[in-house]
Amino acid sequence: MPKENKSDKFLKLVTKHKETKKELKFEGTLAEYLQVLEKDPGVAKLAHKRLYDAITAHGITRLEKSDGRCSKIFGGEELRTYDYFQSKFFGMERSLAKIMRFLRSASLKGEESRQVLLLLGPVGAGKSALMERIKMALEECEPMYHIDGCPIHEEPLHLIPRSLREQFKEIYDINIEGDLCPVCRHRLKEEFDNDYMAMPVKQSSFSVRGRRGVGVVPPMDANSQDVTILVGSEDISKLDLYSEDDPRVLSLNGAFNVGNRGIVEFVEVFKNEIEFLHTMITATQEKAVPSPGKGPMIYFDGVILAHCNEAEWNKFKSENTNEAILDRIVRVNVPYSLEYSEEQKIYEKLLGLSDFDGHIAPHTLKVASMFAVLSRLHPSNKVDALTKMKIYNGKDVIEQGHVKKVDINDLRDEARDEGMTGISTRFIMKAIDAALSDSDKNMVTPISIRDALIKQVKDQIVVEDDRNRYLDFLGKTLHDEYLNILEKEITKAFVSAYDEQAESLFNNYLDHAEAFVNLTNVKDPVTNEEIQPDEAFMGSIEEQIGIVGTAKENFRIDITSYMFSKLRRGEKVHWQSYAPLKEAIENKLTASVRDISRIITKSKSRDKKQQGKYNEMVKTLIDEYGYNEDSAEEVIKFASNNLWRDS
Repeated sequence: MPKENKSDKFLKLVTKHKETKKELKFEGTLAEYLQVLEKDPGVAKLAHKRLYDAITAHGITRLEKSDGRCSKIFGGEELRTYDYFQSKFFGMERSLAKIMRFLRSASLKGEESRQVLLLLGPVGAGKSALMERIKMALEECEPMYHIDGCPIHEEPLHLIPRSLREQFKEIYDINIEGDLCPVCRHRLKEEFDNDYMAMPVKQSSFSVRGRRGVGVVPPMDANSQDVTILVGSEDISKLDLYSEDDPRVLSLNGAFNVGNRGIVEFVEVFKNEIEFLHTMITATQEKAVPSPGKGPMIYFDGVILAHCNEAEWNKFKSENTNEAILDRIVRVNVPYSLEYSEEQKIYEKLLGLSDFDGHIAPHTLKVASMFAVLSRLHPSNKVDALTKMKIYNGKDVIEQGHVKKVDINDLRDEARDEGMTGISTRFIMKAIDAALSDSDKNMVTPISIRDALIKQVKDQIVVEDDRNRYLDFLGKTLHDEYLNILEKEITKAFVSAYDEQAESLFNNYLDHAEAFVNLTNVKDPVTNEEIQPDEAFMGSIEEQIGIVGTAKENFRIDITSYMFSKLRRGEKVHWQSYAPLKEAIENKLTASVRDISRIITKSKSRDKKQQGKYNEMVKTLIDEYGYNEDSAEEVIKFASNNLWRDS
């Protein structure tokens, strides 16, 4: 069977798209629309409900308390995550949950249905991208039914006279909100002789570019602000034909007119003068906006979304005269991500959307994301910055052989606005671009990204305290942390069958620790002889994490109890099961490698056997860890200069 070419494949998609559009198209009268409504009352849903349903239709996942991320990152808080945002936004679960909580309440016609949703966050935190994604949900949802020819695409049920609406509700169980706009009222009288059942109804999809159901209000200075941008204007060319109060002179093309039935977005909302925002307040409180000229108020059904940065918000809320607006705002903070693993996913997404074709060595994006998160953290009285960063990422921090007990909620309570300042994602992406541009080998490594970040901090960070703090993170904190990562990785690549050796050490230690706790003997695997637990062997592992003296006994009791509790639950145990012991075994294997210095250091002569071991190590780094030859050589050189120097 011949392979389908690209043209034929795409033509099939075009044909299918046309057929879908044709199927969705509806053109009829109000009478025919009522037949549709009888089958599916949901087509008459209001804007908040439509948007909420469009997003949740993609799926909702509840993070239960038993979920590891729920307990370690969210402090036991049960959150819903929404599939519509999952592959697009990272580390924003709390913000997204608050947004959806607002929409759900508004969809039930609660107080939020008469409020503005404000996204507040620093530059580059993802507010605009989030807005675009929300608007896209409307474009992807089912088309709306509206009066054909209506400039604001209003709900056809507005044609039903008020005198019949109570009976209509009894029959259809639908409450009709709103009245006809002036244009449709005039058409009903003049063109259809008040025969509202004959008024034409059609189906149209939402469109940002087509300005159907989505209105956008950009920031404007005081000199250029004009309320017509919000509510439309009078067409001067028609004033010669019609009177000033004739609806036919109205040009209802303002943001609230085109955003009716959908969304009105205010970009950097508080850069506008207060008088300009009064229309927004009227729309929230009254669900109506003024018509241009001397016309009546026009019903508005829409979700009002706004966004700004924290400086604008603080300035606005400090003015006492703005209380009326503040009372109509539901604020949702959109901070920078404080999970470096989620921050890394953002970089991966952005690089995937670009034409980036360079090699990115392992841990490069991790180092960059760690720096970004460190810059966003506030100092804590409980832990240092690096430890705090790891806790925020759900990592167990080992101290004196035990997982450091720090409540993540206590850390957050110390700094409630954490994530609202610091290094932006854009800053990091520019550094990645710079590192690639400076590379002769078309690659970016942890070493080169660190150098690029240092240069960028020196050039672009103006505030001296911030600049010094960031340079300290790069020059000391992350330098040491990367060396720790690199040491373990090179050791693993150097030691053949690393996991097997680690597993053997783990099982051996567990056997001896169990015998020690239970006051029994251990069977020698070679001679089958009953021998006493090997104190020296256990001590050689325990000392790797500072377990000495009387602490040894408690540590052995703890690990024995932990492992056997897992076995009783039917869970598998392995050398990485218990974080303190995992770290001890890693340190033990790293410390036991005596020949690694001679092998990785070029200045020392390698014999044939050592050269073979070196080649094998490099091959492992390339095949199993994701390096290429150039990046493997660079990190090995870095390791030899910083970890295994010539003595």
